[in-house]
Order: sequence, then C-alpha cells, then structure tokens
Amino acid sequence: MPKRYLFYVSQPYSYAILRPLQAAIRARGDEVVWFVQGCTAKPLREDETRLRTLSEVRAFDPGAVFCPGDWLPYYFPGIKVKVFHGLPINKRGKDTHYRVRGWFDLYCTMAQTDTARYQALAEADPHFDVAKTGWPKLDAILKSGASACRQDDRPTVFYASTFTRDITSAPVLVETIRRMKDSGDWRFIVTLHPKMPQHIVEQYRAMADDNLTFIESDVDFIPYMGQADVMLCDTSSILFEFMFLDIPVVTLRTNMPGPYLIDVDSVEKVEPALRTALSRPSALMDNMRAFADELHEFRDGKSSERVLDAVERFLEQPPKLKRKPLNLFRKLKLRRRLAREAKEQVAIDRGDA
Repeated sequence: MPKRYLFYVSQPYSYAILRPLQAAIRARGDEVVWFVQGCTAKPLREDETRLRTLSEVRAFDPGAVFCPGDWLPYYFPGIKVKVFHGLPINKRGKDTHYRVRGWFDLYCTMAQTDTARYQALAEADPHFDVAKTGWPKLDAILKSGASACRQDDRPTVFYASTFTRDITSAPVLVETIRRMKDSGDWRFIVTLHPKMPQHIVEQYRAMADDNLTFIESDVDFIPYMGQADVMLCDTSSILFEFMFLDIPVVTLRTNMPGPYLIDVDSVEKVEPALRTALSRPSALMDNMRAFADELHEFRDGKSSERVLDAVERFLEQPPKLKRKPLNLFRKLKLRRRLAREAKEQVAIDRGDA
C-alpha cells in the first residue's frame, strides 16, 4: 500500500525546498499532498493536490508531515519532520538554527557540524530523533547547475536581498544596479524576499528589460541560479546556496563575513568587487568550497532519498523517545495564530484566483 505524506507550507520559499522531496516520494510510488496556510498557493501545479481543512488532513491520515519552517499544527496526524528553510548558518549573530521548540519528532540535518549540535540537544532532552540526510533543496540546485543555459556572454550577476531593515542592501543598491545594467556591460537576475516592502520591490520590477530579469517572490528561482557568474547579496542565507554551484559571492555589509566571500562596506566598491570575483581568485574559491562542504556534506543530489529513508526507519522502528514538552502557552499562541491565518488565507486564495 502506498505511503502517505503531507507538506506543510507557510512561506513561498517552501515550494522549492519540498519539490525535490515530492519527486522522490512519487518515484517510490507513494503519495503526497500539500497544506498551504499563511502564503500564496499560486505556485501549486495542476498535478499537486492541496488539502484545505483539518478534517481533510485527518481523512488523508499522513504517516509524516514535512515542514521547512519553525512550527506547524502539532495536532496534525503523522510524525513531524523538520527539513529546514536554509543551511545551518549563524545569521545576524543569532544561533536560531538550533532552537528546539518541541514541535518536531525528526530533524533532518546536513553535515556533521549541525548533526552533532542536534544530537547533543536530543541527548539532553530526548523527545526527538536526528538523522544526517542532507537538504532536499540542494538536490534541485545541483541539478540546475548542470543544466543551466546562458542567454549571452556578458557577466551575469544574481542579486538577492533579505527584507530586514537594518541589514538589507536593496534600498541602497537600486541606483548602482540600474547604472550597471544600463551600461550594457552586465546582465542581472534579481529576486527579493517575499516580505520586502512593496515600494522597493516596485523599483526593481520596473527595471526589468533585456539586461535585467526580475523574478517574483512566488516564482522558483532555482532554474536561474546556474546562469550566474557571480552572486551579489547582503545577509540572506541564499548566498550560501550559490557556493555549491562554485559561484563566487560579493556582499554589501554582511553580518556573515568570512574568507569564503568578498564583503564591501560601500556601494562604490560593489562593481570593483564583482570584477574581482569574476577573476575567481584561488584563495577565495578554495575557502568557499571548504566552507560549503562544512555546511552540507552531500553533493550527490540524493538528499531527498535519504530524508525518506530516515522517515521510513522512524516509522518502522520508532526510537524510544520522551513525550514532547507540554508547551501549553505556546500551543495556545499557535492555535490563535493558525486561526487568524486560516481567515487570512481565504483572502489570499481569493486574490490568487
């Protein structure tokens, strides 16, 4: 009998993370459905089934619920599997990647460093299990690099920015990117965080032409990644994903500096830094490759299969775990949030129609 799985989506970035996992599930002859709440469902394809209510989820009765985010409806049937929304980095000086909130049964990690951290947390409070599997999204990224099709011979810059006001580079780079793309010497691919203020999004969207491709936040940008010669960013975790395609990275005032990228402190230094990155300095590239290996050990494009193997082992031979923390106050807050988002989802769906 086919196994049944559910994807819980609350942010647009989840689609790109979960689709490689969906492909692996289908390849095994199993079944997967989607539950979208808190964001647009427009990216769903015709062959992807969406459940909308708790009663539908209970009737489907998934063996596991996969979630890239930090929380999910704890009352859904099935074990709760964390597949993460990004690589294990220390963003903005906060160790948020290693917060355990008591929602998940299984954490699917990416390398020895993050695996050891989660195993230590599990030993201290053994209410969840840990499996080193790799990250499903990287399967698609590696595949895109192998099949990328260039539009022309000009150097191509992929620019992405986070939305957080104190660290985003998007407002200050508008004119720099406009000048560079209007020169005709550069080609840009631009995507912005879904929570970026709309007036900033509009400025970049209006620049779209033969020299600049603007990717909407609800569109999968992975197919475009392999077209880039260099990546321009700030403190978005996306920058580390490009390293696995051997693409050098330039940042403007990043909170995650290191010898694996070129960071500059002013907009005037951005273009010269991009030219330096295009020369692929050997020390920069070696440091980048070593750091990428530390973040994610697997380059075989089979992380999704390992995630499913770990889930099947968990279901067939459940580990001896303590009960999850009661989390009564958190559960109350989560139920209120989910009830609010369920009402908001009606308006989102109506706008998508």
